[in-house]
Amino acid sequence: MASFEARTVAEPGRVTLFLTGDCDLTARDRLTAALLDAVSRSRAVFVDVSAVGFLDSTGVHALVTAHHAAQGRGGRLYVLNAGGPVAAVLELTGLDALLKAPAEERRHA
Repeated sequence: MASFEARTVAEPGRVTLFLTGDCDLTARDRLTAALLDAVSRSRAVFVDVSAVGFLDSTGVHALVTAHHAAQGRGGRLYVLNAGGPVAAVLELTGLDALLKAPAEERRHA
């Protein structure tokens, strides 16, 4: 089990949250808190999951919770750089389409 870490980078008009490790039950509270904190700080939140090795239903729930919180504030949450099993989970749940970043962000991420 890879330990979970979240690092936030704030830039003008956006916050990017870099996730590392496993987004599972053991990381649920820290993941949700990091996502909701990012959503409270900016209307555009980008979540880079390139270093996430595992995403289970609790990780999916945290992303959906943050997505709804962002929408409630008139903002958006996007997921970037999903690969392997994480991309498969996002595709299976439909979050790949729901949280898809604009094309220009995918090119620069």
